[in-house]
Amino acid sequence: MNQEISVFSQSIKDFFTPKMLKYALLPFIITLVLMYVLFFVLAGAGIEHLGSLDVETSQTTIENGVPHTETLSAKLEGLAIVEFLMSYAITSWIVTFFLYAVGGFLTLYLSIFVALLVIGFLTPFVLKELHKRHYSNVKMIGFSNIFEALFLAIKWAAIMLLLFLLLIPLYLIPLVNIIALNFPLYYFFHKMMLYDVGSTISSREEFGYLKYTKANSFRLKTLALYLVSLIPFVIFFGAIFFVIYLGHSYFLEIQKVRANKE
Repeated sequence: MNQEISVFSQSIKDFFTPKMLKYALLPFIITLVLMYVLFFVLAGAGIEHLGSLDVETSQTTIENGVPHTETLSAKLEGLAIVEFLMSYAITSWIVTFFLYAVGGFLTLYLSIFVALLVIGFLTPFVLKELHKRHYSNVKMIGFSNIFEALFLAIKWAAIMLLLFLLLIPLYLIPLVNIIALNFPLYYFFHKMMLYDVGSTISSREEFGYLKYTKANSFRLKTLALYLVSLIPFVIFFGAIFFVIYLGHSYFLEIQKVRANKE
């Protein structure tokens, strides 16, 4: 417990150094720009694919005891559909809630996803700075390459999407849906963060060893970091801190592994 407090405290100190803060700005700027562009692309595509909606309403009036029915048919296209839905109180509330809920959900998840991809390119620089400051006695071996990293990122992203689909029946169950919605993205988050840090510091054999002997310990760490990332905008600035924190933890574990071999 004391070691964990020490690691967390040192991670905060390292994060607020000029170089680390400079690194922290890059994910923020890149992710913000990408999310801004993506928002307008998706919004434009969404309006374009709203297509058309045929609306038919009828009104019956009685004149001199004789009922008269008037039927109004209209075809709404594009933005007219939204305007039609927003003209009624109940549909307006439903549409507004749906747009905010789904929009906020997708924006948060996409920001985490994009930030993870961006931070992957900065991880080696962050860990080299930690190595120079605190762990110069620990050789950084590393085993990753761009092709392996790209393949694994695509693989884990595909599994994440598959999990989203498989867990659809659970999305309608209160409380359970919170876990079901977050589990796929946490899976991707855990895999990416641990691989980025571990493959930069350790050998492939050491990575495999720690993957199994310290699995629960690292899962708790990544779970805590993931929960923090769900706070809006934290992922923009906190991604570098996540790497620093996991980097300290990984360097310390590698020290123990290599010391036991001697």
